[in-house]
Amino acid sequence: MKKLELNLWQEIKDYLFIMLGLLCYTVGFTLFLLPYEITTGGVGGISALIFYATGLKVQYSYLAINTLFLIFAIKILGFKFCLKTIVAIAALTLLLGGAQALISDENGNLPHIVGDQAFMAAVIGGCLEGIGVAIVFLNNGSTGGTDIIAAIINKYKDITLGRVLMFCDIVIVSSCYFVFHDWEKVVFGFFTLIVMNVMLDYVMNSSRQSVQFLIFSNKHDEIAEAISSNVSRGVTVLYGEGWYSKEPKKILVIMARRNESINIFRIINQIDPHAFVSQSNVVGVYGEGFDRIKVK
Repeated sequence: MKKLELNLWQEIKDYLFIMLGLLCYTVGFTLFLLPYEITTGGVGGISALIFYATGLKVQYSYLAINTLFLIFAIKILGFKFCLKTIVAIAALTLLLGGAQALISDENGNLPHIVGDQAFMAAVIGGCLEGIGVAIVFLNNGSTGGTDIIAAIINKYKDITLGRVLMFCDIVIVSSCYFVFHDWEKVVFGFFTLIVMNVMLDYVMNSSRQSVQFLIFSNKHDEIAEAISSNVSRGVTVLYGEGWYSKEPKKILVIMARRNESINIFRIINQIDPHAFVSQSNVVGVYGEGFDRIKVK
């Protein structure tokens, strides 16, 4: 029952944070990039180019293109990943449409929220987009489009998500020249991509920091079983001896991501509130469930 409750809460938390990430992306895209005709990457960038060239609302082309990508993604990434992606695409489609309708004037024009400061708009918009996409990825979701391509490549190759997205987006941003015939727009687009992907990698890598637990408890068997079942982390048992008591002790050693620490502490507290626990940061953890060993 505990495992079921924990998994249910984790799923709910994933969807809540995915919505938060999508909202962050929507604000950056609609308020800061679209009004200044700054082309970003991904399907959002393609949809923006279509909007600039034809006037077709961004949400319509965004939904149509992502539907095609999802057809290929289901077999590769699995239904669970794609289910969250489908929800994210549907939610972002509604958010993009709602945001444009909310801030547009009676003529359908989008306001320049930071005046004529296009550079500032690019910085803020790129940061918000990068943070939003990172939040979505960290919670096993995707905003669709080139994010799906990046997730597929990242699954099999040791390449950061930000780098994959950058390669995919170069062609999209460069294409804005054929719409505006203005190299300044292209430069702003590439600058926005750099800001976005730096923020994406920063947020992703910050969440991947690992920690080591040493747990001393008379209920070590229950704690080890609960952590193995609910957090899906391996547990190693070391055999020691208390110097003062001269009694044998079993010490649990666990390597986990920093964002998994709260769940581990909750499990320990539920089973043995009097357990002695040591948590320490580690420089790097390599192997199954963590990072790959990288040797040039």
